[in-house]
Amino acid sequence: MDIKWKNKLAIIGWLILFTFGLSGVLTAIDDDRDFFKQNYFKSSQFESEIDQLLNFINAFEISYQKKDEIKESLTVSQEEIENHRYQYGDLTEQISSIEQQYEDRINEALDNDNQKIADVYKKERDKKIDDITKNFESDEYIKNKIIAEKEQSLDDYYKELELFREDYNRYLEAFDYYLKNTATGEVYTNMPIKEGESVDDYFKVGQMRFIKHYPTKNNQYLELYPESLVVGYEEVVPYANESSNALFEGYIAVSKKTPSSNFLIIDYHAYENQKIVFWIYSIFALLSLGLCLFIGKNKMMLRKLAPAKWKELYDKLPIDVAFMIFGLTAIFTFLVFLENNYLYYSNDILEILENVFYQLIAMTGLLWLTIVQWFYLVPRVKALSSNREDWNQSLTMRSINIVRYAFLNRKVGTKVFLILLFVFSFGAGTIMIFVEELFLLFYIPAFFVIGIPLFIFIVKRTGYFNEILNHAHALAKGDFQPDLKVAGKSVFAKLAEDINTMKRGVKTSQKAQAKSERLKTELITNVSHDLRTPLTSIITYSELLKNQKITEDERKAYIEIIDRKSKRLKVLIDDLFEASKMASGNIELVKERIDLVQLLQQALAESNEAIQDSGIQFRLANPEQPVYAYVDGQKLWRVFENLIGNILKYSLEHTRAYVTIKAINGEAVITFKNISKYELSDDVNELFERFKRGDKSRHTEGSGLGLAIAKSIIDLHEGSLDIDVDGDLFKVTIELVLLQE
Repeated sequence: MDIKWKNKLAIIGWLILFTFGLSGVLTAIDDDRDFFKQNYFKSSQFESEIDQLLNFINAFEISYQKKDEIKESLTVSQEEIENHRYQYGDLTEQISSIEQQYEDRINEALDNDNQKIADVYKKERDKKIDDITKNFESDEYIKNKIIAEKEQSLDDYYKELELFREDYNRYLEAFDYYLKNTATGEVYTNMPIKEGESVDDYFKVGQMRFIKHYPTKNNQYLELYPESLVVGYEEVVPYANESSNALFEGYIAVSKKTPSSNFLIIDYHAYENQKIVFWIYSIFALLSLGLCLFIGKNKMMLRKLAPAKWKELYDKLPIDVAFMIFGLTAIFTFLVFLENNYLYYSNDILEILENVFYQLIAMTGLLWLTIVQWFYLVPRVKALSSNREDWNQSLTMRSINIVRYAFLNRKVGTKVFLILLFVFSFGAGTIMIFVEELFLLFYIPAFFVIGIPLFIFIVKRTGYFNEILNHAHALAKGDFQPDLKVAGKSVFAKLAEDINTMKRGVKTSQKAQAKSERLKTELITNVSHDLRTPLTSIITYSELLKNQKITEDERKAYIEIIDRKSKRLKVLIDDLFEASKMASGNIELVKERIDLVQLLQQALAESNEAIQDSGIQFRLANPEQPVYAYVDGQKLWRVFENLIGNILKYSLEHTRAYVTIKAINGEAVITFKNISKYELSDDVNELFERFKRGDKSRHTEGSGLGLAIAKSIIDLHEGSLDIDVDGDLFKVTIELVLLQE
């Protein structure tokens, strides 16, 4: 009994030593911490810290400019003035657009006998018209507005720059530096050097842990390029100044007086500790590996690593599955051996050694699993020539049989097989080229666990497709066989279901025709209703005017009502005419570069009074950067106005409406969401029909053409406008192609 335990302990000891040796050698080969360098200050890690220091010095001292000085130097070009002035068309077009935006609101207020609100709208309209007019009268007026925008952008830049100040101070505590511009003589330093004192006295070898002098034999003059820590403000912040791209001379050093709590000193000591562990680990590992290789000449001892009692269970696995498991285990073990960062998890040597111990145990287990599978698998592979049954029971042969049944129709089967083989081979090969080593750890298991089963699944579906194809040929010959079996919800199941439905196609066609007739009838009814309502009012009050006994005040009131209803009738007719013209494509777009975010914000601002009165709370989410598209701003304004108007008319009282705009994959995606106070039809496509409203009783204002016109405008821009209805949630999504800068 004691002999068996001694043998087991000897095997375990050999395996641990071999793992230790192999890991140490790979660690030395794959060293990525520069432990072969003389010290920390020669490492690439420290070089990156110097580069970061220079970036901070450049941003906060060399290239730094006072905000007030930049503001005083701000200018506005004539091109900027012209772009601002003609952003939404010429003076006539912009005034006409503003008047149209307020016309319905003013008329609605007058219809409700609310002269106060109408006066507010008129005042707001006149204020905007006055602003637009001044844009065309004075360059100075536009210049002041642009300057204000640039000053705000400049304030934002300096706020973001200050976020780096704390990190900069950490580097100032870690480093001492003295840099002199060789062209201007200007000095940048954090040392208390007084005029007349020697700089060399402050940078003596005995006082510093590290000194880097510019220039020396190995270090040329230091050249700093104009850079900023904050990007996105190039239009208002001039990065380059007179000292940009200049050569500097001087020193960068790490003082012995730098506090031990400073991050750089912590990294310095951590490097030294890790270096000690690295060399101890590597040297002893090399000795252990040599000893293990010498002992490992006895193959009988190595075979004891694989217990015979588990071999019977292992042999029940299909041979190709066993081979794949072995391959995955071997690759995973190799990657774990290469991933040797467990040496660097701490600054404490004891803690590092503890990490090494636990990692060593884990690697020993993985290596043992790999060796065990090797001794189990090799005899099975050698016996394949005489034991064909083992191969016939493999997943590979089972897959071949599935493919054979899939080729009942050789033409279709061949195409599907070649396509799948091409996709998997090309996809796997391409990904393997561009990924890092660690990606193999995730990709290979996913490929065999997900990719291969999916491949088998598709091949099975090919056999199902051939069955459907034979059934379709029978139907074409007039042989009405029993319905196909609909298995699952795949595309082939849908195809089988469609073929079954073909037998009942006449009924489906009749339902579609009935629906078409119903929509036509509804269109005629809605058009008649919406046109007849104001027309009836006009006729009624015209008859009342014929009465000679009415008072002068009544006569004026009737005439005013007739005037409003006439204008209302004109709006309905104009909307119908515009909708028809847009649907036919017989309209010309005046496209230009438009910021969709600004246009949407202005559209909401134009409706601000109505929004406040409605009780609907609007929530706008938009990116900080402009979202440009090449569109007709006036027409797109009409789309936004129609959608906002629909929200105000049909939203449930005291709810929220959400408007968002995003730039996704080269497209601007704009969404409008609200809660409807009317029950909506499940068929959202009917809402695009002309004179179709969410309010079926048709008591609300509007022509019912808003969505139809909006969709036509978006279609003319080669975009998309879609509606989604989920219960009472009503959502409109607009997609437009972004302008490529």
